[in-house]
Amino acid sequence: MTQQISPGLPMGGSVAPPVPQPFTFRLVMGLIGILIASLCSGLNDRVTDIALADVRGALNISSDPGTWVIGAYQAAEVAAMMLAPWFAMTFSLRRFAIAVSLGFALVAVVLPFAPNIPVFIALRVIQGIFGGALPPLLMTAALRFLPPAFKLYGLSAYALTATFGPNIATTLAAFWTDDVGWHWVFWQVIPPCLLAASMIGYGIPQDPTRFERFKQMDIFGMLTGSSGIALLVLSLQQGERLDWLNSPLIVVMLLSSIALLTVFLVNEWSHPLPLFKLQMLKRHNLTHGLLTLGGLMILVLSGSALPSSYMEGVQGFRAVQVGPLALTIGLPQLILAPLVAAVLNFRWVDSRLILILGLALIGLSCYGGSHLTEGWARENFYTLQMMQAFGQPMAILPVLMGATSVVQPPEGPFASAMFNTVRGLGSVIGTAVVGEFSSQREQFHSSVLLNHVGSVSSLLSQPYDGDGTYLAPLNSNGSAVSTEALSAFSSLVKRQATVLGLADSYLMIIDVAIALALLTILLPKRTYPPQSVVKKPD
Repeated sequence: MTQQISPGLPMGGSVAPPVPQPFTFRLVMGLIGILIASLCSGLNDRVTDIALADVRGALNISSDPGTWVIGAYQAAEVAAMMLAPWFAMTFSLRRFAIAVSLGFALVAVVLPFAPNIPVFIALRVIQGIFGGALPPLLMTAALRFLPPAFKLYGLSAYALTATFGPNIATTLAAFWTDDVGWHWVFWQVIPPCLLAASMIGYGIPQDPTRFERFKQMDIFGMLTGSSGIALLVLSLQQGERLDWLNSPLIVVMLLSSIALLTVFLVNEWSHPLPLFKLQMLKRHNLTHGLLTLGGLMILVLSGSALPSSYMEGVQGFRAVQVGPLALTIGLPQLILAPLVAAVLNFRWVDSRLILILGLALIGLSCYGGSHLTEGWARENFYTLQMMQAFGQPMAILPVLMGATSVVQPPEGPFASAMFNTVRGLGSVIGTAVVGEFSSQREQFHSSVLLNHVGSVSSLLSQPYDGDGTYLAPLNSNGSAVSTEALSAFSSLVKRQATVLGLADSYLMIIDVAIALALLTILLPKRTYPPQSVVKKPD
């Protein structure tokens, strides 16, 4: 089958695209270096988030400023994702990748020594800019350097940043805070980033700089796009804490972000050298890939955030005890991701079917999770986690395969900017949606439980088998048994409401999986392995 692809080269792109590089061991080493740096970026974000309580305690940061430590990093990270490919093309991929890898490590060195909270948050913003620039470089390099027969394996490496890194973060956070020292929550990225920079310098070819691109630099788009996306991320990250639209700050940030992003998109449509080449969205497979990737960021939370919320919030486990659950998903990715890529390389395999099967496995895992009870232990999750381990790469890789199949190598930076921005924003949206939904359902179930108990007076004054230990907080005459009994009763209701809220969240995620499956049936065209497709210009 012949694939129709529009060249879509930007105006002002008089410089010929780089000559394809021979696929050598040296180039492979350089690509692995970019992969290591990209994995460090994701790990830094998740590990810091998980270990935030220990970090706040060590640095005397109270709860509210602590949330801005995470929010500021994520806002800077997603904003940098849309800018990084442009700068990589201008300064050369090799120079830019080395610079951001070293900058990322350098900020990590000084972060634990920040003298006060404003300086600490400012350093996190700078590190977020460096960290956000790394994943787009991995996709840009994979699209440019990998020959057709290896392209899917390169995309499977990119998929590891969404499936492997986040799922080993819990174990790493527990290891640093419990066994080594909280400083290593930040310092963990230094050795691998130094290694990555040296591998990139050794293996990635040196392109000439293209400073002529500054003559058509999309300054207006950079300012409106990065500011708008940063404000949107901060709104989503702080929304639940500040009560969403009841907070003037959230309202101002949301309205400002909508206005800025609207202006940004209008500007990108007509700019000769844009950050986002929106005309590419006319290609069904690319549009499907962006929409589905955003939805998948919600689905992957069912394998990490929901089990962690249950184990920590209901069972009282610490991160070191929750870690094995996430590792059940994370470690197999080193084998499963390239295995799925190998399957997709068969011409007779329809990648859309693999995607739907992956969504089905995630949905089946969520269906099992919807039967959650207070009696569940860690062992009850392992079967569900293994479904997630298989389902996540089966869902993500076909999306990457289908979307990148309609992208020419010179268009790689545009696709990378759009993909990574959607991925970063989708992760923040997914966390906000699942967190808010779980919270609302927990409040609903708490209200129902208390109303039910209040309507049946015997439930409030029923002892355990006459042994003097009370399940309910009241004596038969209506007086309180004790303060401890009232507290125990409150905790019992909260735990049960939390369990029911998380079970509802699993059901909500099933709905998202069904919607993505329907979108896959309706929108994308069939994609064939890169090496089996004869590409022609329009």
